[in-house]
Amino acid sequence: MARHGFAIVGCGMIAEFHTKAINEIAGSEVLAVFDKNAERAAKIASMTAGAKVYDDLDAMLGHPGVDVVCVCTPSGAHQGPAVAAANAGKHVVVEKPLEVTLPRCDAIIDACDRAGTRLCAIFPSRFTKANQELKVAIDTGRFGRLTLGDTYIKWWRTQDYYDSGGWRGTWELDGGGALMNQAIHNVDLLQWLMGEVASVYALTGTLAHTRIEVEDTAVAALRFKNGALGVIEAATSAYPGILKRTEIHGDRGSARVDQDDITLWEFQEKVPSDQHVYAAMAHQSGHKAGASDPRGITHIGHKDQLTDFLEAIDEGRAPFVDGRDGRKSVEIIRAIYRSAKIGAPVTLPHHDDGQYGP
Repeated sequence: MARHGFAIVGCGMIAEFHTKAINEIAGSEVLAVFDKNAERAAKIASMTAGAKVYDDLDAMLGHPGVDVVCVCTPSGAHQGPAVAAANAGKHVVVEKPLEVTLPRCDAIIDACDRAGTRLCAIFPSRFTKANQELKVAIDTGRFGRLTLGDTYIKWWRTQDYYDSGGWRGTWELDGGGALMNQAIHNVDLLQWLMGEVASVYALTGTLAHTRIEVEDTAVAALRFKNGALGVIEAATSAYPGILKRTEIHGDRGSARVDQDDITLWEFQEKVPSDQHVYAAMAHQSGHKAGASDPRGITHIGHKDQLTDFLEAIDEGRAPFVDGRDGRKSVEIIRAIYRSAKIGAPVTLPHHDDGQYGP
């Protein structure tokens, strides 16, 4: 792999995971970091071999050797630095969600298209062994006709979590609540596994927290374009927080993934590789990951995804998860918010007027 120099924009918690991942990829190095908060920027720089700290974005984009920029700002502040990075000829990595409205997502995608640079939307859950096995089983027809696809993210966040940053729980910078911030990984997984969504019908509420504009509890019924039905449940109101779960069902098989472990794997037609899955099921970790603690995740998924992105740059191909992939989950969530607001089903593609909130 060629050598790549990274810059990180936004030095909050998620930047730590990007930095750890980059540090473990051979030939890659964080050369520059940007944040208006000098203390936060210095903390991320201290995790590197000597990255330069900037408080001017344009100056950072001109740092020698930087060819990839990771945007780790609050969700509703992704567009500005991502577009600036593309205009400066840099490849762009954007932490989930790509942005908080579809026009803002499109502005990032269009900027990278015009500049001829690669764009990656961070969804590390697609890279786990369990979800990869699930995708292969679907694509090879082992489920037969897909009938149901469900995902459940019943997590817990304290009031202090929302109070800890002025952007948390706001439409403008968080883009939503339990769906847009926490459950978006599984919304992405569900549409990746089951196919495109045709319509949604949803309810949302703010039930366990105060001083926030967004939902902490949401349920949605889905109809996929292939005719299958589905459910999304998302919460930061479910104490103490339990493992996220995805279930896929068809007329010839069913499977379930709890967190990153396959806990159900049953098909009418058995194949030899099933024995490897059953063996893995006997050694499940049971760890709670981010169910109650936002820091309770690992950087391994980020490392796997960034490795794929760098290989895509070197090979002149699209990354495994590009900007258009990143847009899909935002469209589904925006449609869910709209459905909850008007009390009626919403069909996709969803017209998003770009206004904050539903």
